[in-house]
Parts: sequence; structure tokens; C-alpha cells
Amino acid sequence: MNAATSSADVRPAHLTRLLAEVGPHWDRDLARNRDRIVEAYTTILAGTPKADIEVVRNIAYGPRARQVLDVYRPNRAQRSDVMVFVHGGAFVRGDKDVNAEIYGNVLYYFARHGFVGVNVEYRLADEAPFPGGAQDLAGAMAWIQTNIASYGGEPKRVFMLGHSAGGTHSAHYAWDPRVRPESGTGLAGHILMSARLRADVSIHNPNAGPVRIYFGDDETTHEANSPLAFAKNAGEPVFLIVAQYENPLLDLYGAETYGRLQAFGRSSKFLRVAEHNHNSIVAHFNTEEDTVGRAILAFTQDV
Repeated sequence: MNAATSSADVRPAHLTRLLAEVGPHWDRDLARNRDRIVEAYTTILAGTPKADIEVVRNIAYGPRARQVLDVYRPNRAQRSDVMVFVHGGAFVRGDKDVNAEIYGNVLYYFARHGFVGVNVEYRLADEAPFPGGAQDLAGAMAWIQTNIASYGGEPKRVFMLGHSAGGTHSAHYAWDPRVRPESGTGLAGHILMSARLRADVSIHNPNAGPVRIYFGDDETTHEANSPLAFAKNAGEPVFLIVAQYENPLLDLYGAETYGRLQAFGRSSKFLRVAEHNHNSIVAHFNTEEDTVGRAILAFTQDV
């Protein structure tokens, strides 16, 4: 288990003040705090490096409107590692692009470091309840395995980074035998960042309603259908990352999943990121602060 990490020395002072202000009270007003973080990072990201990276947008991997993905291809990409990003949104909202900067910042960061990036859109819970999100990832991965080489990517070196509800979907894709392709996941490694790994509808979960919409009203099925229940099926190495200030219980579920993976003898790492919250942990990619990015790059290099 990795120690908490801080990069305040390279972060703009006003941003450090904002993180310190909203962090301890993050769960008191998730929507307002999220908006403040998105606004602050959007301004910073507007001036970050994006040159020499071609973005091909809205490539269909299935017949439905949201079954599309974007490919971020650096110049001279050839048999390059591939990073697949799966956004969050509490199952009922969210897009692969919050705005012109977020979540593209994640793919720009990895493309700058030689990866071919893939930003995946998927159907939301109203159209595709459990396990629809994971089934869409299976469709996206099938497209990637067939087509990514033509964009300079190496199909045998595909990594997936799932954030929040995107981590739920990616964990089900990789671990749940009802979704995981019989031929294998096609993943070389798996990063779960601030992921919801338990279908929690407790009074402490402000997103309990969306969890019910996705997983269904029968709470007796939630535990058996949680990603945690399938951790023993992990094949590829797993890197679990949580923020110091998370949406309620997500950090505990990340730590619990890490414990289970360790108990099952699965290759896994755990990182708690000091000062960051559920949204800044992903919004800060492609800024000067890259402690988390470098940790993920090191993880991919070790595989």
C-alpha cells in the first residue's frame, strides 16, 4: 500500500487554497463543490500542452447514440501502449467530455507520454441498467482489439482507467464472468480510481438513488452484484487509487477491495492521494502536478 502523496509545491496557490477549503467539507455539498473544482481546473487546463496529438472523435463501436469513443493519437505512435478512460457520473449522468477540457485532459496526458488514448462513452442507467455499462465496455474493447493498431496502438498492451461509476463498469467488465468475454479481457492492467466498488444504498450515500436506478430496487441482490463480490476473478494487475476527500465510503471500498485482492494473491497496488477530492483527482491530469500520473505510468511499465 502506497503512502499518501502531495504535490502542492507545483500547484497554483489559489488551487491549493480551494482544495484545502472544499476538501474537509466535500460531502456536504457535492454538486457545488464539484462545480467549483471543474471551473477552477478548466481554466488551468485551457493552457496546457495539446500539440502533436490528433483527436478522432465519436467513432461508433455500437449502434446506439452513446456507443461512441474518441481516439487520442500522438504523432509517430506505433505499437504504442493504449490507455482507455471510462468516466463517471453516478450511473445516471455524465459524458466523456464534461467540457472542452475535462475529461480530455486525461487522454492528452497519456498521449503526451506516448500512449494512444481512448475516451469511451457508454449508455446511462435509464437506457442500460445493470450490467449495461459493463456490456458497453465489452463492445468498446472489441472495437479496440480490432481497430486500435490502425491508430498506432498495440492491442496486447491495453490499460483501462475507470473513474467513479466508470470504475464500477470497468471492474464488472474485467471481473464479472457474466460480462467478461470468454476470450479474456484484453487488458494488460487495470486502474480503478475513486471507483464505486460496492452497490451501496445506505443513508450515508448521497447517490443511493442512482445506485438503485442502475442496480435495481431489490437491495437483496446488490451485494452479490457489487464489483467487490468478483475481486477474486481479477486476472491482470490492479492499481486502486482513492482521494483523501471522497464521496462517502468510496475510499473505504477501495481499501477493502485492495485487501481482498491481496488475500486472493492477486497483483495489486493501492494509493491514497492527499489533499485531493473525488473530482480533482481526475481533473488535475495534464497540469504541472503529475504525481498520480507518474504513479500510473510506473504501474504500466512494471506490467
